[in-house]
This record gives sequence, C-alpha cells and structure tokens, in this order.
Amino acid sequence: MRARLSDIARQAGVSEATVSRVLNDRPGVSTDTRQAVLTALDVLGYERPERLRKRSAGLVGLIVPELENPIFPAFAQVIESALAQSGYTPVLCTQTPGGVTEDEYVDMLLDRQVSGIVFVAGLHADTTASRDRYDRLVQRPLPIVLINGYTDGIDAPFVSCDDRLAGEMAVSHLVALGHRRIGFISGPDRFMAVQRKLDGYRTALRRELGASGPELDELVALTLFGVEGGEVAAGRLLDRGVTGVVCGSDLMALGAIRAARRRGLDVPRDVSVVGFDDSPLIAFTNPPLTTLRQPVAAMGVAAVRSLLDEINGFGAPRSEYLFSPELVVRGSTAITAGQRAGAPATSPAA
Repeated sequence: MRARLSDIARQAGVSEATVSRVLNDRPGVSTDTRQAVLTALDVLGYERPERLRKRSAGLVGLIVPELENPIFPAFAQVIESALAQSGYTPVLCTQTPGGVTEDEYVDMLLDRQVSGIVFVAGLHADTTASRDRYDRLVQRPLPIVLINGYTDGIDAPFVSCDDRLAGEMAVSHLVALGHRRIGFISGPDRFMAVQRKLDGYRTALRRELGASGPELDELVALTLFGVEGGEVAAGRLLDRGVTGVVCGSDLMALGAIRAARRRGLDVPRDVSVVGFDDSPLIAFTNPPLTTLRQPVAAMGVAAVRSLLDEINGFGAPRSEYLFSPELVVRGSTAITAGQRAGAPATSPAA
C-alpha cells in the first residue's frame, strides 16, 4: 500500500499523508487537493475505495496548449471545478515544446476510456492543421467541445471569445484618446483568433480613421506569441512612429511595454498599449495593463454544460457560442501628447 501511496502522491504533487487523508475520507484537505488526488488515482488505474466511488461519474480530458500563459491555467481551473461539481474527474493534459503532442494525449485519454474531451486553443485553432483528428472523435462517437478556435465543418460545439469585436474595441478606445497611428501585434496569422482580431482592428481603423490597405499593412507586425515576440514586433512598429499598440495577448503587451522603455519612451505618456485576456496578476503590472478581458468563467461553464449535454445524450447545438470581451481600462493607455498639447491629430499614415 505504501508504494501505491507514493505513486499517487507523486502523480498528484502532494504528500503521502495527504493521499491517506483523502483515501480515508478524512477532513482537513481542500477541495482542489482532494480532486487532484482522486484524479491521480484514476489516471494511474487504481480502484477508488468504495466510499469514494460514488463521487466520480467518469473521466473527462482537458487539453491545453501550455501553462506559461496564465490565461490557460485560468481556463483549466474553471473547467476542472465545473466538471468536479458535476461528478466528473478532470484529467489535465498540458503540452510543452518537444513533449507530448495533442494527438498523443488524445490516444492516452481514449485508453483511459474518458467520457469526453475539452480542447482549449488546440490544433482546431490552427487553420493549417487537419480537422480529421476531430472528425474521428465525433464519429467514434466521443463528445468533445472546442474552446477558442472555430473550424467550419466539425460537428461539435464551439465556445469562443469574440476576437473580432475585441480588435474593434481596442482601436476605438485608442482613437477616443486621440491616437491616429495605431499598430497591431500578435502571433502567426494561421490562427483563427489572430485572423479575427486583425479583421476587427482593420475594420475599426477604416471606419474611424479612413485608413487604407497600404497604410494598414505597415502598422501590422505578426511574430511569435509571448513576451519576447511582443517586444520584437512592437519594436518594429515603434520605429514606424506608432503611438498606440493593440496586442494579441497580455504577455505580448508586456513585451511591447519593454520595447517602449528600451527606446526611452514612457507608457502611457508616449505610447499606449492594450492587451488581451486580462489574465491573473495583469492588474498589478507596472503600469497596470489596459486589456480586453476574456469572460473565462462564463466560457468555461458553457463548455462544460455543452459537454455534459453531449455525454448525457441531449445533443448540444452544433454552433459557435460567442462571448463578448470587456474593455478594462487601467494605466497603460492615455490621451496622446498631441491631444494634451492641443495639437491637431494627424492621419493614420503620418
């Protein structure tokens, strides 16, 4: 039994004493820790003690692309909690560069006979990736729900933040502050979320500033996601004279702020920066980041409800549920220096 306790403790990331308390249904263990131990028990293939078996209706896979971006742990926490409240044991699968792939995780989950799988920003979000992997799951049939990354033709529920609206809202905010030369940075354009944000950004600039195609192209810099990618992309646009930057994620926005400071520019006095996600701790950056907040709690709960409807045979609508982002204004955006001085605004390409 001791060897089993050590295996479970290692899998769950807790002490053997904590495992013992959970298996004996004793108090003094948080809900999250208890769930982690029960998940480890299921994943390792051990039978639950009789007193605990009634607490699990089955396993549900949750595949996220990474945990470095804090928005993904936020999604995982909401989804795992919602699943646990419905009696299901979530199995979190996290990808790392050079590690286990999404397809390999799916095979592992199928071996565990999961009741369904939730994909967060998976390969379905990449417009160059094959959708066949998801079609095969649907045809098994295995209930799946896909978050952030709509792909036409997959017979499954989708839950997405309205990225197109987010791009428009970010531009409208900066225009209202007097910015006329507004740049856009994000990850590779093969991702649906990037395409939609970029479409919203361009639509708003055409509508509000009368910007044309060539002018817009020089204000867009697409690179790798993350702080480093944000810094590189923002540096290119700052060299082209932008005073406002719309970013595809909060981490890229932090990179944009770093790029501005390395050029001796102040945020927001010289350059305004808008992020996307409103991931945990972003309100405490220097300066606190203005961002478009993803409604993570509402999206996660909707995804779980759709999956449970599928599992219970009710059949969730095969459509995309779009959730509106919320503009959260903090300290990284301000009126332009020209507006403060009473100078006339320039054209987008000035």
